[in-house]
Amino acid sequence: MRAGHSAEEARRRARLKFGGAESARENYEAERRWLGLEWLMQDIRFGLRMLRKSPGFTVVAVLTLALGIGANTAIFSLVDAAMLRSLPVKDPGSLMALEWHARSRIHVDQYSGFGDCDTSRGAYVGCSFPVPVLEQLQKQKDMWASLTATAGPADMNMDGQGPAKVASVEFASGNYFSVLGVGAAAGRLLGQVDDTADAHAVAVLSYGYWQRKFGGQRSVIGKTIQLNHVPFTIVGVASKRFTHLTPGKTQDLWISIAMMPRMEIDWGAGSRTMQNWWLLLLGRLQPGVSIAQAQSASNAIFRNAVLHAGHPMWRAANDPSLRVLPARDVLNEQRDRLATLLTILMSAVALLLLIACANVAGLLLARASGRQREMAVRLALGARRARLLRQLLTESVLLSTAGGLLGAGVAYWGIHAITAVIPFPFAVAPDGRVLLFAAGACLLTGIVFGLAPALRSTQVDLTPALKQNAGLRPAQGGRRHMLSLGNALVVAQMALSVVVLTGAGLLVRTLVNLRDIHPGFDLQNLLVFEVNPGLEGYAPDKIARVYESLQQRLAALPGVTGVSYSSDELLGDGSWSESMEVEGHPHQTVTLKVLATGPEFFRTMHIALRAGHTFDAADFERTLKDATTRKKQPGKVTPAPLPVVVNESFAREFFAPGQALGKRITEGTSDHSHDGYTAKAPSREWQIVGVVADTRYDTLRHGVEPIVFLPLMSSGAFFEVRTAMDPHGLVPAVRHAAQQVDSNLPLMSGVQTQTEVVDGLLAQERLMARLSGFFGVLALGLACMGLYGLLSHEVTRRTREIGIRMALGSPRSEVLRLVLREGMVLAALGAAAGTAVSLGVMQSLKSVLYGVRAGDTVTMATVIGLLTLVSAMACYLPARRATEVDPMVALRYE
Repeated sequence: MRAGHSAEEARRRARLKFGGAESARENYEAERRWLGLEWLMQDIRFGLRMLRKSPGFTVVAVLTLALGIGANTAIFSLVDAAMLRSLPVKDPGSLMALEWHARSRIHVDQYSGFGDCDTSRGAYVGCSFPVPVLEQLQKQKDMWASLTATAGPADMNMDGQGPAKVASVEFASGNYFSVLGVGAAAGRLLGQVDDTADAHAVAVLSYGYWQRKFGGQRSVIGKTIQLNHVPFTIVGVASKRFTHLTPGKTQDLWISIAMMPRMEIDWGAGSRTMQNWWLLLLGRLQPGVSIAQAQSASNAIFRNAVLHAGHPMWRAANDPSLRVLPARDVLNEQRDRLATLLTILMSAVALLLLIACANVAGLLLARASGRQREMAVRLALGARRARLLRQLLTESVLLSTAGGLLGAGVAYWGIHAITAVIPFPFAVAPDGRVLLFAAGACLLTGIVFGLAPALRSTQVDLTPALKQNAGLRPAQGGRRHMLSLGNALVVAQMALSVVVLTGAGLLVRTLVNLRDIHPGFDLQNLLVFEVNPGLEGYAPDKIARVYESLQQRLAALPGVTGVSYSSDELLGDGSWSESMEVEGHPHQTVTLKVLATGPEFFRTMHIALRAGHTFDAADFERTLKDATTRKKQPGKVTPAPLPVVVNESFAREFFAPGQALGKRITEGTSDHSHDGYTAKAPSREWQIVGVVADTRYDTLRHGVEPIVFLPLMSSGAFFEVRTAMDPHGLVPAVRHAAQQVDSNLPLMSGVQTQTEVVDGLLAQERLMARLSGFFGVLALGLACMGLYGLLSHEVTRRTREIGIRMALGSPRSEVLRLVLREGMVLAALGAAAGTAVSLGVMQSLKSVLYGVRAGDTVTMATVIGLLTLVSAMACYLPARRATEVDPMVALRYE
């Protein structure tokens, strides 16, 4: 055998090559290295020849491994992008972020939660701070080497010439980029000179925005742009590597925090006072200072500022405290959102890879039985078992390497397919971790599926193996054991496929349950888009006129049956909450969902009126007057209550049947979670004038909650346009109508249908259902391929036995049942094992399921039924081939 050619020849060649070594030790080491390389190349060449001799086996094995390795690499690429990469700054491990904790909600005028702080570690946690706290902490030179701040991004109207454009703008301290260690791709970045109120207004572009908006031209440096009608000079472009600070969040440009008073942004009012908490604080400690030391010193300053200032934010009993944490632990909102999704997908593809390995291992076992005579001859000629084991493992690794190379294409396609289904907020690109993972997956799978068959092949009894004819396995005492390695691999594949299919079934049913929910309003033939006249600096009275004009123009379009607007889009994953006191519950402040609406909102959305009346023109006029008065004369209270409409859930929860009309609600501290800020103003009293049917507000998962509807007078609104036809055809006309009202009116979002809004809301659920379903079907297919391959091999191995049975009078139906019974028993064992495992494993999906239990019997029964059907088809083909054996040919079979 060439694969076992004389080791003495290899040693001779090595001695000739290294005969000039200076010492016997060097000569020995060089000879060993040469022999190892020679044997490795020999194993590879022989392995390639053997795989080329079995093209069918090779193609099936490589394709199977490519699917498993490719799917794992694709999902790991997403995990790497979202969960494993460090912040794109210099020395990210030493960058710290500040976070406050308290036993109660903060009581300030403005709280801007733009820091995306993780709120999972306590009931009241935040990472936004006021300017005075920043300035006091910056004086701690013995603790902080540098401390900086950032806020946003905020959407702003850019240019003001021609069609309105919206830019995402982040505020930053002058030392922001120097603290982070971020360089410039062109020009300069923000500096301390830009950090004063009278400084020249300058802007720094992000690299991506520079490429998209300005074509990457360096001539843009020095040009002037307008943001909310304030001129800014572009002074530089940030490094290409610095795509974000908060993972998953991007921005178009940066401006100085000192520019906030000029921008006329709602949440920027009083930006330098203790009553406006809007800054995310980041810094680096002095060398030798521990986190505990910095936290202790900074906490003392923080507590003094919030407990003993002119207007204390908390009482001492609320125990406010400041914590210093690694920045990566704080800036992780997007990571938290995707963690469950990626964990589920990674688990599914890991099971898929195990099934693929078991499948290929089964193929190798079947192939090994045909090579037992070859192994016996090589052993008889003096080959060592370890040498044969190495040769067989080399063939396995060659298979996995080929599968990995083909899997790279599968991974590339898979990443693009996934990111096309769901907008992925992280840049996905191969890096060292992904390449190392792919290489490790190739090597590990080669060893995992190749080791057992290789060990089995080398455990050959020479005498019977040399006596048997080629292609036949040595006799093993008659009946085949049900718990053989091949059978165990098939049972394992079946069990794993049941686990994957069960998870897929539960996720698919969750998606169906969510889509079947009636939200309380009509989703069909409804267009939604957002406008924000406030970015143009419009006063409240002018905003009202813009809304009225736009509403009239849209209502006049052919096919439009209703037009209105609201502060949030229903089912848009955003909501507005207010702390209020309800009449009859004067000593109990409750947090209620609030939605501000325009005229004809309930009629346009097809929300039924249950009692009283909805808002009329007089109601909007009174509310507008109150808003104008409050802006001009802060602190003045409107004497008469303003009108409000509530839903049925509100009326049921707080009042006896039919008693809601005329009751009053008093506004308390607010928390607007959609826009990311709150505004505390003098108490405002509302009176209930109507009750409407229940509707879902922000998500489909939340049940119907009490909702308070107010007349809308804010600077931004979502318009809803009801049509009598396919709404997509009206999109150009809607855009044109908005431009007719004001060519600079910023459209904050694209025009889309309400059903598309809901589809976006369910994007993660849809992705999980689709991918898990795909992986489940693929897992079932691979498992049934393994079952089919095992039975086909058994039919071939037992051809003589089958021929004897048929010659002795066994009917074909008996032979058919014999083969079917063996296959279905294996399938049944796999189904039982998979069901038992699923009952425990599926508990981890509880948090993402809706309307279905983790141990749902309908899903389990469906999966088992599907497995039985597909397994029967996989068993039938080999069984039928067995019935077609000619007894005379079989009796001569060797």
